[in-house]
Amino acid sequence: MNIPKVGFISLGCPKATVDSERILTQLRAEGYQIVPEYDEAQLVVVNTCGFIDEAVAESLETIQEAIEENGHVIVTGCLGAKQELIKQHCPKVLAITGPDSLDEVMAAVHKVLPPEHDPHVDLVPLGGIKLTPRHYAYIKIAEGCNQKCSFCIIPSMRGKLNSRPIGDVLEESSKLVQAGVRELLLVSQDTAAYGVDSKYQLEFWQGKPLKRRLTELLREMGQLDAWIRLHYVYPYPHVDQLVELMAEGLVLPYLDVPLQHISHPVLKNMRRPADSENVMQRIAHWRSICPDLVIRSTFIVGFPGETEDDFQQLLDFLDQTELDRVGVFPYSPVEGATANDLPNPVEEEEKIERLEQLMALQADVSRDKLQKRIGRQEKVLIDAVTEDVIVARSAAEAPEIDGQIFVQNPAPHALKTGDFTEIKIIDADEHDLYAELV
Repeated sequence: MNIPKVGFISLGCPKATVDSERILTQLRAEGYQIVPEYDEAQLVVVNTCGFIDEAVAESLETIQEAIEENGHVIVTGCLGAKQELIKQHCPKVLAITGPDSLDEVMAAVHKVLPPEHDPHVDLVPLGGIKLTPRHYAYIKIAEGCNQKCSFCIIPSMRGKLNSRPIGDVLEESSKLVQAGVRELLLVSQDTAAYGVDSKYQLEFWQGKPLKRRLTELLREMGQLDAWIRLHYVYPYPHVDQLVELMAEGLVLPYLDVPLQHISHPVLKNMRRPADSENVMQRIAHWRSICPDLVIRSTFIVGFPGETEDDFQQLLDFLDQTELDRVGVFPYSPVEGATANDLPNPVEEEEKIERLEQLMALQADVSRDKLQKRIGRQEKVLIDAVTEDVIVARSAAEAPEIDGQIFVQNPAPHALKTGDFTEIKIIDADEHDLYAELV
């Protein structure tokens, strides 16, 4: 029997990773073999990102490379919403679909490379095909977004908020934990809005009545034998309830809140919540509820109209609040975003200077906060094991975006990737920690 072979390239954020995993799982279920090299594949699927100009350029370059190296290419993902742009740069693509379009992708694959036999579930490992290591997994709980941020085109690409049924999320979570996943990371464009679109519809899972609401979802997930971590949490008032769940130990005390800025005029231009004093009070309140809370946020510098005073307000805010984790990006115009029409753009050189100044301040904050963890004993999840060192993370570190904990490994040792263990922190630098086994 000739097994059809497909190459797969996944670009973009964790939400796109989830889309890729679903496509890969379906391909395997239908008997397709996933291969790593262009010359082995009969067809290549490229899952693209189209959020900012650099991501668009990377996606177009990847598509063109796949065409040159293989010749049979199907495009999906966020950039698929701009079909004319793709056709203009890469006219030889066989098919184009948008994001979150499993059925359309499979239909295109079937047309180009029909499956050889009926689906066999046993071809798919428990928990599905994952692009992350087997011990952690992203779970997308909703698609789309109802926000109207001026710098973002996600709603035009992925549509309005569409929350998954709570039973579907819990069923997927349970299967992943059964398959050996030890950390579940909840993602969506606007995670804290989960269920708003359904008006918190009453549903049933395993005979139990549950509303499609984030707090109820987390209470159920908190019963699983796995860490639960939240990403992309818009600062709604009910976030206080999420922090209470963290204080109860049902969810990791880690809050990823993309604040984007703190200056009122900039936030107004961004179409974001614009009350910096309230944000500082809420952060203090969250920390009073859950003293171990780790707060991560992202910010944009050099947004059109951002003055020196606006930027100084942001620096002062970070100096006063001492956020644990901070990501900073220079503003980049995105085709189709309303922010492109705003007056008073900031010069590129000034954007970079502001970014460097902010990151230098945050490096000092991070160093001081990590130094305070020296001497503490913490539970960690192991990401990798070598002869010399164990690479791990605590509740305070999310995979791929935060620092790591490097643990001395007195070989030989029985610990392996995906194990939990106890460590004692003995040193720290600006971003990473160093420890020994307890």
